[in-house]
Amino acid sequence: MIQDRLANLLREACLPLLSDRQHVEEALCEIRIETPGNPEHGDFACNIAMQLAGPLGANPRQIAQKLVDNLPADPLVERVEVAGPGFVNFYLSPGWLHDALAQCLEQGENYGCSDFGDGEKVQIEFVGAGPVGPIHIGNARGGPFGDTLANLLEATDHEVEREYYINDGPTNTQFQLFGASVQARYRELLGEKLDFPEQGYQGEYVVEFAQQLVNQYGTQYRDVPADADGASLFSGLLRDNVIEQLRDDCTAMGIEFDVWFSEKKLHAEGLVEEQIDRLLASGAAYEKDDAVWLRTGEHGDEEDRVLVRSDGAPTYIASDIAYAANKFYTRGFDRVIYIWGPDHFGYVPRMKAALAAMGIDIERAEFIIYQTVRFLEGGEPLSLSKRRGDIVTIRELIQDIGRDAVRFFFLMRSVDAHLDFDLDLARQQSAENPVYYVQYAHTRLCSILREAETVDYLGEVDGDLSLLIHPDELALLRKLADYPAEVLRAAQERAPHRLPHFARELAQAVHQFYTNCRVLDRDDPALSCARLRLVAGSRIVLANILELMGITAPERM
Repeated sequence: MIQDRLANLLREACLPLLSDRQHVEEALCEIRIETPGNPEHGDFACNIAMQLAGPLGANPRQIAQKLVDNLPADPLVERVEVAGPGFVNFYLSPGWLHDALAQCLEQGENYGCSDFGDGEKVQIEFVGAGPVGPIHIGNARGGPFGDTLANLLEATDHEVEREYYINDGPTNTQFQLFGASVQARYRELLGEKLDFPEQGYQGEYVVEFAQQLVNQYGTQYRDVPADADGASLFSGLLRDNVIEQLRDDCTAMGIEFDVWFSEKKLHAEGLVEEQIDRLLASGAAYEKDDAVWLRTGEHGDEEDRVLVRSDGAPTYIASDIAYAANKFYTRGFDRVIYIWGPDHFGYVPRMKAALAAMGIDIERAEFIIYQTVRFLEGGEPLSLSKRRGDIVTIRELIQDIGRDAVRFFFLMRSVDAHLDFDLDLARQQSAENPVYYVQYAHTRLCSILREAETVDYLGEVDGDLSLLIHPDELALLRKLADYPAEVLRAAQERAPHRLPHFARELAQAVHQFYTNCRVLDRDDPALSCARLRLVAGSRIVLANILELMGITAPERM
């Protein structure tokens, strides 16, 4: 990337200024090349002079000028200026854009990939909707986000495993409540009346699951008491059916998990008890009032947390520490990324403290909390509640607007911000719909390339890229050149929302270029060939970014 090339120039320029080796290492690690908001400030800028001001005890503008004076010559750098409080601004020749296009055409589908991750082994746990019914639009946001983040990490040389954690253990009270709800509907279908559990699940899907049990077992479980054991029995009977539905829901979203991990397995194989014994032996846990406690208060939590209640029942956090031990110790992931819904926000400090108490470096664990989504139709918000039964399943949404629109719209805002999902806009087949706009740009490029195959005047012309100097050509070239850095930044910042924004900007540059620059021109075959190479590179980048988002790149629409 050109950013690396400029950073290396600055590293060489820094060396004469820094006699202290520690300062050298610190400064050289912090060199970051940015794109100025105003094109008049150059193609790239760096604030390294301001970072060196403290260690050197000098004015940042003076440092910046010394850096400019020390910069080695580079054929792509036309001039370098000091600006503002000490920015170093680079003005490049168009040659760097032509080089970027040549690299894009050479690398094809690998353009934008890098070796940044150096093979780091990463697990991403996401979606994680409990086995209490279908995935619905209120809890689906983490799916496209987690899957796209995994794609980004794979593109930047991380070894990624996607995992779905099935909360089907005895600590999941909602799983038991779901079982009690199905039991009540099962008895109703058999012509009996059973008091429906308070706060039970009311959706039509609960009746459908109950009907499955009637079809499979008839009256076999009519006389099961309506108590905790009965709820556990019914949730257990439906477990595999619900999980199969969850798999289908994820597949419909274009998500395939490498591992489906059951909380129930942790208990069945004694992994929870094993981890508690280990913590007791190490002193990280202790016994008090007939219960077992984890020393989370020593690691930033408000208080120590109960692992095993006085009645011998394990708590939710007991399952989580066993699960974490399996991730970090047994399977040996270098990094684990937890993607949770907004209801887990308050649980993060507790989980971090638990990891620290277990002796796990909490820098190896990341917690991303996605915020709520408000669905709008006719300008009015939809009122949704899974417990009440007022839900729209993810598959219903996909049938309505298509998987591509579902993924694109879910990705359009940072997950730490609330999202308004405009269903009317998502249904439109027009340039107002952002995913349609981006896909149409790809199809237009494909159309140009198909048409080029039919013309006879291009001959053996190579297509000299230096001919691409029109402002709209240069603007499009700049977007293509920026793409690798954008992928890297989106991966580093865990920011998949950068991709749809970049895709829209790229599509806009494509449309502007197409409008103002005639690609196929019998009177100028050389320029036509150069522009065709630009068309081909633009198609590659649009296809690559859509693939990262898990969205199709159609050749015709």
